[in-house]
Amino acid sequence: MKKISAAFDGLKFSNTTLEYAIKLADSSNALLSGVFLDDFLYHSFNMFDVVGSRGLPGEQVKQLEEEDEITRMQAVNKFCSTCIKERVKYVTHHDKSFAIDELLKESIYSDMLLIGKDETLGQVNELAPTSFVRSLLAGTHCPVLIVPKEYKPIENIILLYDGKPSSVYAIKMFNYLLPWLRRTKVEVVSVIDPESDILLPEDSLFREFVKCHYPAATCALLKGNPQKEIIAYLKNETPNSIVILGAYQRSQVSRWIKTSMADILMNEFDLPLFIAHNKS
Repeated sequence: MKKISAAFDGLKFSNTTLEYAIKLADSSNALLSGVFLDDFLYHSFNMFDVVGSRGLPGEQVKQLEEEDEITRMQAVNKFCSTCIKERVKYVTHHDKSFAIDELLKESIYSDMLLIGKDETLGQVNELAPTSFVRSLLAGTHCPVLIVPKEYKPIENIILLYDGKPSSVYAIKMFNYLLPWLRRTKVEVVSVIDPESDILLPEDSLFREFVKCHYPAATCALLKGNPQKEIIAYLKNETPNSIVILGAYQRSQVSRWIKTSMADILMNEFDLPLFIAHNKS
């Protein structure tokens, strides 16, 4: 049995994350762990705005905190009741320390982790990729499925291959974790330098590998700038696609200088992204 974890903000519960989590756990016969990140510094209200310079009676602040607790419990109840209804095996974790630290710890003991692309675990809204999601991807110990804003059944798989071990590792993990998707349409997309006559490194070995797991896969070999070509290619794809890629293997300084393909895809598209990187 596999263990799939889904991260939730109890104050802004994501129904979409729940839908993807239920579908994947049910199809994989996996244990679904609902991870509720109840960071003790995070409230639905701004403490300074509420208290102000003069302060508020402790009873009023306590009432606001109790209302937040009720909202969080309603989110947990919805998760549990949905799992029971769909006959999915589940557990719940309530992590009350710093959210990012707790979620990274959860990733050590999970086979795969789901999180919404817009999650911030805070009051400030950010465009995807949010700083919270970027921190998670940089430090995760298991593959991550970035969930879009709206649930769509997965009908097409796009494997991004750039000739590097991290992209092969991502494909391996996707295949091992979600083998029931092998029957889905699969496309392999690669981009090469238009000025070079050299194909991707280890091209014959890679084709042999893909044929073992996805014998009906089609291949698209593009020429040009990888970011531009992949964006243009994906714009013609069905919204029911999922993209698999290796990412966030570079150092933090390197990521400041060069934007990750994962960041670009989160910003450009509302598609589920399966992201894995080999830290070794």
